[in-house]
Amino acid sequence: MAVIDFFERGYRYGADADYLVFGERTYSYQEARDFTCQVANGLLTMGLRKETKAAVWAKNDPVGWLCTLSIWRAGMAWVPINYRNSTSENGYILEAFDCEVLFFQAEFAEQVASLRASLTSVRHYICFDGVVDWAINLEQWMAGYATMPPQITCDMGDVCAVMATGGTTGRPKGVMNTHRSLSTMVTSWLAALYYPPLVRPVNLAAAPLTHTAGIFSLMAAARGGKLIILPRLEPELLLDTLEQQQISELFLPPTVIYILLDHPRIKGRNFSALRYFLYGAAPMSVDKLKRALGIFGPVMIQGFGQTEAPACISCLEPAEHFDGGQIAPDERLSSCGRPFPLVGVSIQNDANASLPQGEVGEICVQGDMLMKGYYKDEQKTAETIIDGWLHTGDVGFIDAAGYLHITDRKKDMIITGGFNVFSSEVEGAINSHPAVQDCAVVGVPDDKWGEAVKAVVELNPGASVSAEELINLCKDKLGSVKAPKTVEFIDKLPRSSVGKVLKRAVREKYWADKTKQVN
Repeated sequence: MAVIDFFERGYRYGADADYLVFGERTYSYQEARDFTCQVANGLLTMGLRKETKAAVWAKNDPVGWLCTLSIWRAGMAWVPINYRNSTSENGYILEAFDCEVLFFQAEFAEQVASLRASLTSVRHYICFDGVVDWAINLEQWMAGYATMPPQITCDMGDVCAVMATGGTTGRPKGVMNTHRSLSTMVTSWLAALYYPPLVRPVNLAAAPLTHTAGIFSLMAAARGGKLIILPRLEPELLLDTLEQQQISELFLPPTVIYILLDHPRIKGRNFSALRYFLYGAAPMSVDKLKRALGIFGPVMIQGFGQTEAPACISCLEPAEHFDGGQIAPDERLSSCGRPFPLVGVSIQNDANASLPQGEVGEICVQGDMLMKGYYKDEQKTAETIIDGWLHTGDVGFIDAAGYLHITDRKKDMIITGGFNVFSSEVEGAINSHPAVQDCAVVGVPDDKWGEAVKAVVELNPGASVSAEELINLCKDKLGSVKAPKTVEFIDKLPRSSVGKVLKRAVREKYWADKTKQVN
């Protein structure tokens, strides 16, 4: 199946059924289909071909999501843009990935305008909710095109998304996912999220549609379900929507779940309609997971994956959170669950040889969910996919019951609140300050974010700078997500015999009390 076929499947269940709900505005499957056909036909009339890259720069918005579906209907490749990134980073992504079409919300027009001179690949700017004199107005433009689906044949190996992820230099790499890899992900989750026949799911997109929440909504669409979109992640609004809209499934990163658990008005709510509460994208505290099970019921379901193997390496199903009628032991709750049926998992040593069950090594995976490779980076692709095995960069083991555990990360990626932060990029920003001699940026345990970005800084002799100044510097250069939450000043960073900063030694100080492996 092409990715758009999951929407088509839902459309055939009932064209008049509600598909998207955003405040007072509701789109039926028929309206959504007509919209995406018109936009797709317009894109093809521009002479754009299959696998052409097109981006959507927007907050959570139904028209923004319909533009994403339109890109897929035209056989093109979606480039997700995180509006919380710095303007320069989004500019880099658009240019490096050869994006030719950019849909954007009017509130980002100033940022987009500041990049136009440097975006040599973008040929068409389309504003979907306002009038910008240098951009196409979506409503006026699409009105001239037919509501019949374009005749596009997608091969399963065609690229349908180029998604940004961290690179060895700190610059994002473009992960090329195909119709095959994303369809494998959706199919795997359709099997895990069981509904009786004729039951239409009600999916809540509270997390960004540009990340996991958007892709996860495809499972609901394939069953003719409804997608409720929240404009912002506000705890009170989220809890009210869960209850009032009878939400049956949603995805949230652990950091947001923690906020909900501490909300003063969470008690006494009726969450009886909720069947599946998906969590992932960052480690979750076992203690807080237990609290979530007590409040939301036996509905928690964990997913483990990465952009290169999107969200479907392993799964801890709701029933696996329990054992003999009681909440399962910590060693199971701290696991990533068991591999999906269509995924091969191998724990390998540095020589790429498989290790026996229980031994710790790099988690490697294979299957139809693997990316096609990194965009314009054959060398990095060859380093990451070896003999058909994707090397995830995560270190862990599989226990005697078949549960997968992550014990550490081989790469220096920090996962904070479900977002990836590459430490070298933050270090580059901090090291640009004249007072800084050197620094090490690490992830440290944090009850709210899973991991928080921390900078440990060595200053030049006689120099001074405040922690606030360095944090603001990073916010200006990289955006608030990547900026350190805290800065610690140190006389001398630990270094190897050749002068290299020993980042692991820095990190271990903060993780000393955390159990890294199940005994």
